[in-house]
Amino acid sequence: MKKILISTLVLIILSGCAYLGNAHYNDLFGNEQTQQRIMPHDTGAGAEFLQNVKPVLDTRCVVCHGCYDAPCQLKLSSPEGIDRGLSKELVYDGTRLLASTPSRLLFDATTTQQWRDKGFTPVLNERNQSPEANLAGGVLFNSLVLKQSAPLPENEILDDEFDFSLSRSQTCATIGEFDRLAAEQPHGGMPYGLPGVSSKEFYHLQKWLKEGGKMAHIKPPTETELTNVKNWEAFLNQDSLKYQLAARYIYEHWFLAHIYFDSDNPQNFFKLVRSSTPPGEEIKLINTRRPYDDPKVSRVYYRLLQDRSTVLSKTHLPLRLDDAKLARIYEQFIAPEYTVTKMPSYEPKSASNPFKTFEVIPIDAKYQFMLDEAELIIMGFIKGPVCRGQIALNVINDHFWVAFADPKKVATPAVEDMLLQHEEALELPAAEESNALPISNWVKYSVREKKYLQAKVKLANEMFKNGEHLTTDLLWKGEGHNKNAALTIFRHFDSATVVKGFIGQEPKTMWVLDYALFERIHYLLVAGFDVYGNIGHQLVTRLYMDFLRLEGEQNFLALLPEAKRHQIKKSWYRKSPPSLSKFFKNNREFSQPSGIEYKTDDPQHELYGLVKQTLAPVLSEHYDYTKVPTPLNALNNMPAKAINLLPQLSYILVKQDDASHKAYTLIHHNAHYNISSLLNEDGQRAYDEDTATLVPGFIGDYPAAIWYLNDQNEVGEFAQLLPMMQIEADYAALKVKFGIRRSHPEFWKYSDILHKVAKDYRGVKFGMFDYNRLENR
Repeated sequence: MKKILISTLVLIILSGCAYLGNAHYNDLFGNEQTQQRIMPHDTGAGAEFLQNVKPVLDTRCVVCHGCYDAPCQLKLSSPEGIDRGLSKELVYDGTRLLASTPSRLLFDATTTQQWRDKGFTPVLNERNQSPEANLAGGVLFNSLVLKQSAPLPENEILDDEFDFSLSRSQTCATIGEFDRLAAEQPHGGMPYGLPGVSSKEFYHLQKWLKEGGKMAHIKPPTETELTNVKNWEAFLNQDSLKYQLAARYIYEHWFLAHIYFDSDNPQNFFKLVRSSTPPGEEIKLINTRRPYDDPKVSRVYYRLLQDRSTVLSKTHLPLRLDDAKLARIYEQFIAPEYTVTKMPSYEPKSASNPFKTFEVIPIDAKYQFMLDEAELIIMGFIKGPVCRGQIALNVINDHFWVAFADPKKVATPAVEDMLLQHEEALELPAAEESNALPISNWVKYSVREKKYLQAKVKLANEMFKNGEHLTTDLLWKGEGHNKNAALTIFRHFDSATVVKGFIGQEPKTMWVLDYALFERIHYLLVAGFDVYGNIGHQLVTRLYMDFLRLEGEQNFLALLPEAKRHQIKKSWYRKSPPSLSKFFKNNREFSQPSGIEYKTDDPQHELYGLVKQTLAPVLSEHYDYTKVPTPLNALNNMPAKAINLLPQLSYILVKQDDASHKAYTLIHHNAHYNISSLLNEDGQRAYDEDTATLVPGFIGDYPAAIWYLNDQNEVGEFAQLLPMMQIEADYAALKVKFGIRRSHPEFWKYSDILHKVAKDYRGVKFGMFDYNRLENR
């Protein structure tokens, strides 16, 4: 221990020249000049990076610095992100009046100098390349040293010096500003608000940085993967207009996916991208804000680009492609008899409306394509950029189930005709692009939504006259094998999760999605959403989603007794704002009776049972809360007062006799009187109605609390004490006894266990967790 402390002290003294002004750096080490740092993976420096440096960055740094919401836009998940460095400009800014310039890696700049021209500043030394300069002149190294010189107090709640809120101010210090940062924030070293890296990890990082911070990409795809890429690119890029239109539709729904070809152990993931070059040539990315924006080239080619970034749970949308999938897509888009005479326009008003752009493709083909990967499509709503922040997510309840209308019953010629006749009414807010006026556009789109709903209700009243087909037979049954037919969505205040199966206790509400509703949600929240858009674009998107949620709930209510529908909806929307009550009153109601014969005074409970029975063959049991062993299963029935003290997501690790671990997720569901108030979350909270669900495995991407139970005695004690909590002091006492606080001296040891266990549980769905929401309690 003495040796480690002395070597650390010597390191701090040697790097004392770091706390100097920018002019001194110029005098000592020369002016800034961008460097070429990315080397082939099989060189000595490249292999060193991949073997000894990248694992440290992934497990200690990427857990906070991995995506859009990384502090200072510092993405340490790829060489391009490390090389790009820091920016003082926020990606998530709910107050900007004008859309900002996008700053997406690989797309919006391709060289280090281009990023410098956009205002990004380096975290590695870009002056004269000497061992001394590489250490003293690098923000990353100085951040590590600052942590070593001022470690956290062990296992304590950190004081007000630390700000862990998502909206916290960010210094994003350049090397010339670092002396001031160190003086003002002595605990501002990295990893921020977590213990420092170990001496061994520090050695590897120091050695790497001292030698110039050379980096390498992961190994290129295997021959088998390249063969699969070649086959898929050949299919997607045939000259026929029919193929071109089908490929455009597929791309606009899969552009966020992490594509892989080996179901057991994929070596690599790929992204479907638009390129100006055909298969066989180097990919030249088409850079647009949205996937349907004008590519400004004569021909778009759809290519598969190896994703060389660290896989993050919060952005990981795995999609397996194989020969069966290729045949399925051929049957859906190419085999049907329809003619494409010209490619649709990329003009924003048209391209943002999928009903207009893809109107010649049969409705059942489009709908079945979405249903086949329904979890993936909905995951895009959640893991795309829109998901960041409470305002974006307070449009949904904390826990609800999702089922889908059967294509054979709702993807009919009559429905297709209705959609074509009202395609203008189905226009989405993204037609205004990224700068929108919230009030005027809100009024315009609310009028159009009302017009569409009137047409939809009129047709539904004809289709389901006298309750015909208005039973659980209306639901898509996954063709007897597809578990995408039943999903559960959880909202965790400012993040969310979707998983297969009907998970947890019976929820307050449920959605039944049809094609037009499913498609509009995708184009509203995924294809049409611009994270760099202005406040108007973001507000109108949020407000419009109110309509779509209501429509999904209304489809579910239609299966209930007609006399009960209004009463149940009223219970979901207690204390609603007058505008919502007026919207309910002015809209024509679906008036056909349910085809289900109910036997009790609680038809919603009955319906949940019937839906589960109908979809039983395809219900996933992966997160079955009834299989949690005693005594932990008692946590599913905790009193609201104890639940109120819980964070949104807690991960519980239980050590087994053989030193392996079982894992559980404890989810806190916030209850609301209604969820139609944009800025008054607390005012709509029904705290006495909060519930909790404990499931095996891992749900969510942002753990707020980590609990570690060493044996069954601790399991019993924990399960007994948690429901007994009354006040914050009770929770704090449990954290001391069983919790792994962010200030725990062995935090990283438990973090490594957590990720190892998660990898075993999640398999191909595994990605690094994000610690930006880890609580300080």
